[in-house]
Amino acid sequence: MQSYKRRNLLKYGIAAAVLTASGVSARAGSVGGRLIVGLSGASPLDSWDARTFSDSFMIACGQGAVFDCLTEVTADGSLVGELAESWESSADGRIWTVALRRGVTFHNGKPFVAQDVIDSFDFHRGTASGARVIVDGIQDISRLSDHQVRFTLTSGNADFPYLLSDYHLIIYPSGQIDEAIAEGIGTGLYRVETFEPGIRFVGRRVQSHYKDGTAGWFDRVEFVAMNDRARRMNALLTGQVDAVDRVDPAAVSRLSTHPRINIVETTGNMHLAFGMRTDTAPFDDLNVRLALKHGIDRQAIVDQVLHGHGRVAADSPIGPANQFYAGLAPIAHDPERAAWHLRQAGLSKVSVDLFTSDVAMNSSAAELFRTAAAPAGIDIQIKEAASVGYWGDTFGSKPFTATYWSGRVTEDWMLSTAYHAGSPWNDTRWADGRFEQLLVAARAEFDPDLRSDLYAEMQKILRDQGGAIIPAFANWIGARSDRVATPTSIGNLWPMDNARMAERWWVA
Repeated sequence: MQSYKRRNLLKYGIAAAVLTASGVSARAGSVGGRLIVGLSGASPLDSWDARTFSDSFMIACGQGAVFDCLTEVTADGSLVGELAESWESSADGRIWTVALRRGVTFHNGKPFVAQDVIDSFDFHRGTASGARVIVDGIQDISRLSDHQVRFTLTSGNADFPYLLSDYHLIIYPSGQIDEAIAEGIGTGLYRVETFEPGIRFVGRRVQSHYKDGTAGWFDRVEFVAMNDRARRMNALLTGQVDAVDRVDPAAVSRLSTHPRINIVETTGNMHLAFGMRTDTAPFDDLNVRLALKHGIDRQAIVDQVLHGHGRVAADSPIGPANQFYAGLAPIAHDPERAAWHLRQAGLSKVSVDLFTSDVAMNSSAAELFRTAAAPAGIDIQIKEAASVGYWGDTFGSKPFTATYWSGRVTEDWMLSTAYHAGSPWNDTRWADGRFEQLLVAARAEFDPDLRSDLYAEMQKILRDQGGAIIPAFANWIGARSDRVATPTSIGNLWPMDNARMAERWWVA
């Protein structure tokens, strides 16, 4: 397992970069050929509007092929510059000065300059973007020169350069954002040849790119939308695609014996979750939430849903690849204790609707939850929602929903995105004053021991009071044919080598 590595982010220079911008050592790779990948998470509503990116397909198309961010998390968990070359912070972590890469052009020929960064970040302000919580923490972005910008934050943030790698924060050409969204105009290694939302993306390798010699080995990449897991497996086994994401854990043993198939598995912070809206009855009662937390059999989900390709979690999204993972003991499956909490809420039994979808979680996890909770007097009615529109129409809207999260490199990034009061992705609507105080304090703290204590307390609050039931961390499991080769180290932040297989893999 790769743990995310914190470098000294106060000052980062070009000379400090041991790895290339692609996150792998420069090598004489096999140049040419094509890569075809079957990916989940596609929708007919997909577009090049990064504010809406939420799943594998568009992350791989956007950040992983057509566009770039300012920084990049490498396969070993380190941070390097992408469109940024270096960064330097004030002592309190509130002011960050970022030097930008020179000689970069967008696919339409426009030179990359500081104003592109400013406009691209401002694009997310006041919207429902998944990156809004990041840009809301930026008080001002000022242009110091064409290739230098200064970020002034509302409060200190020791991990701010990591946030610049968020897949929503791709860089668009200034003054041409609408055109860039319509046509897919970025600075990435692959220029859009075909884009059919919810169906497929085809990209052609850009000539004379700043990553030449370090990344981007294929002449052509094609991502095919395959939300159905069985369809992805069949496409891989019959040679229609070279690789697929989100392999069924139950199929790993069988696929491992196939002479031409290789499993691509990493342990990161991806986790399964059931979100309870704490502003809606009966989940506004802590005792009801605790009853449900005691009602779930976490080990059964690891054993029967993940088939051992994961580990039990304790209702906190901070995972085993995070630096400040506390490793708390989970709330035990105890139907008697669950029933006691129901009685404290004035209930002898409760019936709740749990909405799920095949794009969110394996339905067998919800069935196991229903079965395990029943002896406590908890009646869970499973409602299968359509995969198309699930993230917009169901997740966070219905009172009780199944989901999964990729996790994040830093604790603050994950907690601010999904648990900060008022965040658009806080699907549980949970808010706690002490938690908010700790969040601000830990964000600005540079002492690792103090940060460890702060984040441990926050994880305990989430376990004991929060609106999310997180039963398990799940490994990322993909698969590839022997027609393509991968580096030794595979990224575990997002699926498929941080969704950058188009950049990092090559023809075998």
